[in-house]
Amino acid sequence: MGLDRGNETTTQLLTLLNVSATKAGKRKWVEDHSRPKEKLNKRRVVLLDEPTVNIVPADEEEDTPVENEDKDEEPKSGGHAEEKGEGENKEDDAEDTSENPYESHFGPKSSVISEQKRTAVDNKSWKTSRHKFGKLGSMVEYSPDTPDAVPPERLPSNPAILERLHMPFEERQAKLPQELATLQNDLLTLLSTHRDLQLSGAPLDSQQSLREAITLHCLDHITEKRRRVLKNNERLAHASKSGNSAPEDVQDQGFTRPSVLILLPFRSFALRWVAALTSHTPSPAFQVENRSRFQSEYGLPPGAVDKLETAEPGTYPKDHVEMFKGNVDDSFRVGVKITRKSVKLFADFYGCDLIIASPLGLRMSIEKEKNADFLSSIEILVVDQMDALTMQNWDHVQFVFSHLNKLPKESHDVDFSRIKPCASYLRQSIFLSAYETPETRALFNSSLHNVAGKLRTERRWQAVPVPEGVDQNFVHFECTNPKDELDKRFQFFTTQARIGPARCPENHFRKAVGASFAVLSEYSSNQDISRARQAFFSGKKSFLLISERFHFFRRYKIRGIRNIIFYAPPDHPQFYTEFLSYPFLDDGVEPGDVTCKVIYSRYDYMRLERIAGADGAKELISRGSV
Repeated sequence: MGLDRGNETTTQLLTLLNVSATKAGKRKWVEDHSRPKEKLNKRRVVLLDEPTVNIVPADEEEDTPVENEDKDEEPKSGGHAEEKGEGENKEDDAEDTSENPYESHFGPKSSVISEQKRTAVDNKSWKTSRHKFGKLGSMVEYSPDTPDAVPPERLPSNPAILERLHMPFEERQAKLPQELATLQNDLLTLLSTHRDLQLSGAPLDSQQSLREAITLHCLDHITEKRRRVLKNNERLAHASKSGNSAPEDVQDQGFTRPSVLILLPFRSFALRWVAALTSHTPSPAFQVENRSRFQSEYGLPPGAVDKLETAEPGTYPKDHVEMFKGNVDDSFRVGVKITRKSVKLFADFYGCDLIIASPLGLRMSIEKEKNADFLSSIEILVVDQMDALTMQNWDHVQFVFSHLNKLPKESHDVDFSRIKPCASYLRQSIFLSAYETPETRALFNSSLHNVAGKLRTERRWQAVPVPEGVDQNFVHFECTNPKDELDKRFQFFTTQARIGPARCPENHFRKAVGASFAVLSEYSSNQDISRARQAFFSGKKSFLLISERFHFFRRYKIRGIRNIIFYAPPDHPQFYTEFLSYPFLDDGVEPGDVTCKVIYSRYDYMRLERIAGADGAKELISRGSV
């Protein structure tokens, strides 16, 4: 919800203040008779000798306050070029202008937000257009549909990154293949517009390069925010000392400090994202604190051998190796505090700038503390490997999204005169996934309220390769309401689909089918898996029921298959190819010996498109069945 909705928000903020004031020991006020008393409703002036609220955690005694740790390094207002250096001088000159994308989007005089745009976003009223964005390919662009809507601004010619961060990045880019460097620059240029982005189908060998570009954008955002806070600290201190009124345009903070959140499926991906982040903070210019502890807790245990990385090439599919190599624990959360000269891992949530976590890890933390205030001021959200998250528990993702950018329960000693308004309408969300699913599209459509607009990649899929001569039969069932889809599918399967040895719902087989069967699910133990595979291959079990999640997590090759029924098209198109190839692991099997039946409805279009290709999927949906 918006944080500045007229009287409603004013009431909420006053309530928050009153609740905070009633807590014993929250603050101790000492009256200073040497200063004139101020009116109660006057903006509070932040003095130089007071800690700036919402910047430094009170419980981290070893940390130096931000305004002290950067005092001698950040550009001073009114300084000279020869004192700051050429690069910093340019940054400082652009800092207060409308040309600075950070200021124009997140600044107190944001040029992108208006009441009409907020209304359009709330009503899900978007105007769409299609464009091609360099190496990122074809995209659908959404902009708020308002009466005075104008065409979205075209991309700038170069990424808007602070020069002292961008120059080392360009030096490292020189060592990359030109195609990857161009892809990074195109992505950074798009991200500089602060529009939401859903990027699907990026090649595996480009993913770490994309992470480096995104973390550079996040680091630039955190640095810009700190520079703005320090600048306003000086302005407020100068106004206080000179006896002038405090400046009005000092809204530079959130309710709490964290402004970037990165959601990931496994600890191994946290390692990759931290590696991408720290590639921009090299030694000796930066010190990375607690790196050894992080490597220990997020890597494999000492002496452990990763069978995926050490296996012969081709033993496991490449995408499976990239997904599951390393530590695959799915419950974790770590705060990262970033200063001008250091990166501190395992920082307290309320004292960090960036949070890296799994949806499960965040949910457990929120439910344990009964508080999600640290998510109240997230300005950049990154969700990586969304396809993997759909194979975990999607409810955890929805839970986290339901707690983003909400009014906090406690004040956390915040200076309300410096609160940025409308956080949920300015938050930039970046989704990365191998492919789209109905769940990810629904999240894109319903949970992104960025008034700057949003984009999603549009990929034209080709039909996946399958063994020649295999009989494929796509069987359509009618359904006109997505809420009825699950029941309609099961009814069709149990009453009209001819059941051969197949992948089918386990309960139906237990009750209605007079044949022996075995089950493989993501919860099966290694012993259960070995027993089921052997029984099916030897013919002791006529049916083998396999969940897609089992295949996603385990990726076993199944022998003994002759006939396959897909209860629904698989999300991952490669799974379809793999299952149709498994019968030929056995000697003497001919294509005519293998049959495949796929049950589908109109709501399976995304899955069908990845299997049958864009043209084939349209034909299947329009014809009903072939």
